[in-house]
Amino acid sequence: MDFAPSPRAADFTARVRAFVEAEIEPVEADYHRQVAALRHGDGDPWQPLPLIDQLRAKARAQGLWNLFLPPDHEGAPSAAYARRYGTDGGTGLTNLDYAPIAEVTGRSFLAPHVLNCNAPDTGNMEVLLKYGDEEQRRRWLEPLLDARIRSAFCMTEPDVASSDATTMELRAEIDGDEVVLNGRKWWSTGVGHPDCRLLIVMGLTHPDADRHHRHSMVLVPRDTPGVRVERMLSTMGVHDEPHGHGEVSFTDVRVPVGNIIAGPGRAFEIAQGRLGPGRVHHCMRLVGLAEKALELACQRALSRTAFGKPLANLGGNRERIADARIAIDSARLLVLHTAWKLDVGGPGNALSEVSQIKVAAPAMAQQVIDLAIQLHGGAGLSDDFPLAAAWTNARALRLADGPDEVHRGLIARLELTAHGATR
Repeated sequence: MDFAPSPRAADFTARVRAFVEAEIEPVEADYHRQVAALRHGDGDPWQPLPLIDQLRAKARAQGLWNLFLPPDHEGAPSAAYARRYGTDGGTGLTNLDYAPIAEVTGRSFLAPHVLNCNAPDTGNMEVLLKYGDEEQRRRWLEPLLDARIRSAFCMTEPDVASSDATTMELRAEIDGDEVVLNGRKWWSTGVGHPDCRLLIVMGLTHPDADRHHRHSMVLVPRDTPGVRVERMLSTMGVHDEPHGHGEVSFTDVRVPVGNIIAGPGRAFEIAQGRLGPGRVHHCMRLVGLAEKALELACQRALSRTAFGKPLANLGGNRERIADARIAIDSARLLVLHTAWKLDVGGPGNALSEVSQIKVAAPAMAQQVIDLAIQLHGGAGLSDDFPLAAAWTNARALRLADGPDEVHRGLIARLELTAHGATR
């Protein structure tokens, strides 16, 4: 295996890094201050600031748009959409080629949104690309790729252990030529955005089928009667405006049966296909976030003096910085290896590896960010630095896309099976 980026990937990574450094980093702190001022003042923090559209226009002009799009696969017209809606060069990128780009965007909270490479929209777009029919792509994928609308993914529920996707209870009953949805979802990321127009909802359509074929994925327009955002949820006190995470109720919501993605009973298959590349994206962004935290930690350790010495020379901080470097580089290699295995064999070729990175990367990022917070003292807990928000993000990702315990269970099961254990 060769983890050296292809010439095209290296070019993209360099261009994205230059764009982030020149266009986003100089204005990001002020952007967050403006949102905070709206949150605590008379304004509306849920209305996106004009800066985002301005930056997006610059990114598109430089060909830095929809870079997450994969190469053409399984008959899905990825290349056609890449030519029309971005991906400079006309074709998508492999997981391995996109990984270093995701790392660069992970250094900034704004960069993924500016480049139209943010979750959950990327995952929803890949679902439509891989599993949607022509009409579903025309109506929903194209405006998402064009950033004219936003979307949310409604899977997790408040009343069941959502770490087991087969337990979802929201009913999606087929009634003639319609699907009727009743139930409740929460942690539906993106539903707070005023441009959110589409919800992809996982619902129970076949309760008597085997556990992996009971559920379906249904496209639900946000303005369908019976859809109600009950409340926006905070993550450790942060609402993440203007995207946010909401609790959503569905009461006798009716949509055409043609809104079922890929046919009834395929939700579990779609969810697994969606999460493999998405976890690579999340984990590489965490590597970039950890790199940013380590840079801030080193700068602080060299610029601050206590007890007559730089902080770098106190309390074992040199060893902690060395451990952080080892941890970041180890996580990066693990994620790149996973991306390579996904590329050469698909999700079934990297079941253990995908779970490994999902455990390792958030824990690594938490550890490195915590070091940076400690070196910044009280300032590290404030909004003057991005560290508190970064730590919260890393902590949340130990639950999103499956908690650590579920992934460890899968890793152990696969490992023991290789040595003769039975399920």
